[in-house]
Amino acid sequence: MARTRSFSFGDFLLRWAFALVLVFATFNPTGYAYANWLLAGGFDENLPLKALAGVLLLIGWVIFLRATWRSIGVIGILLAAAVVGALAWVLADFGLLDPQNPTVMTWLGLFVISWVLAIGISWSHIRRRISGQLDVDDVEE
Repeated sequence: MARTRSFSFGDFLLRWAFALVLVFATFNPTGYAYANWLLAGGFDENLPLKALAGVLLLIGWVIFLRATWRSIGVIGILLAAAVVGALAWVLADFGLLDPQNPTVMTWLGLFVISWVLAIGISWSHIRRRISGQLDVDDVEE
């Protein structure tokens, strides 16, 4: 029987990096993102390139959202967001985060989304590592 490689923290970080790229490529406060590019020039210039980039981003979102939804569901998504929200609250309470600054809160929201997506796409591996139980998708015949 072939031995599979164990899931590591580095694997999670790689998945989180992909989630960060997906989220920040779609929108971020710097103005260098797909949403800004799409809206700034209108739909007349570079439309085929904008369409291609949009479809590629859509594929990424579908992969991440579907995996997240199937692996942790609504309750898991809410719990993951609650953990990050509570962490933000602690940071604000210690004066390390300014909740009155909309740019800071936008960045925080984007990080929360990427964190939840990374947890969702990694959850089956994390669960197997913690519990020893394997998740298997239902197969329709």
